[in-house]
Amino acid sequence: MGTDETAVAGHLQELRRGTVVLASLAALRTPGYGYALLESLNTAGIHVDANTLYPLLRRLEKQGLLTSEWNTDEPRPRKFYRTSADGEKLAATLTAEWHRLDASLRDLTEES
Repeated sequence: MGTDETAVAGHLQELRRGTVVLASLAALRTPGYGYALLESLNTAGIHVDANTLYPLLRRLEKQGLLTSEWNTDEPRPRKFYRTSADGEKLAATLTAEWHRLDASLRDLTEES
């Protein structure tokens, strides 16, 4: 990857970074485990690495934005996450800000 490509990749990563929190909170309104969330985010076009997602899930849980429980009904126990009431409030705030920023960026980037 050339210098220009490296710089672009870095800027794209920075642009996407904040979206993973909102996307995770939104997706986990329906309980799910980490791998399924990773797959659904990637399918939706929000590409995130497992080494980024799992620490994020633990951080959001520690902040009270997600709740979790272990499902031991299957041969391999899985930790299921769900957006908490505080997580719902944050998701609403982030969504409103996302829409405001989107409208502002459209005004700045669309040709007259």
